[in-house]
Amino acid sequence: MILTDAGPLVALVDRGEADHVACVACLANFTGPMVTTWPAFTEAMYLLGEAGGAPAQATLWSILQQGDLEIAVQSSDDYEGMRALMQKYHDLPMDLADASLVRLAEERGLRDIFTLDAKDFGVYRLHGRQRFRLWPESS
Repeated sequence: MILTDAGPLVALVDRGEADHVACVACLANFTGPMVTTWPAFTEAMYLLGEAGGAPAQATLWSILQQGDLEIAVQSSDDYEGMRALMQKYHDLPMDLADASLVRLAEERGLRDIFTLDAKDFGVYRLHGRQRFRLWPESS
């Protein structure tokens, strides 16, 4: 299972994305499904709608329905953690999708993240101290 940000979801679907080949190649390193959050999935859907319209969005739905992607359920217990993270990283600023992913990583003990946002995820820390391992490594 690999924690997955919106960027790779877009790049996997949109062959015109600069990181498409790197993201497809990266999948060979993972076991189990990708896991994301509703805010990150929503962001990917929006970006795919802008880039490729309904067909691109349908492809992302198919990835989810085939079980290659899971959307983690987060509860009201997680909201305060997300709010606190967004406050802590307000200078970046941290968006809701990133906060939801960091919160999920902390909750499930996940350290690896499939992201094209090395600038931000290189700064974020799990439980305030542990760095993420970024995939693809050259992102």
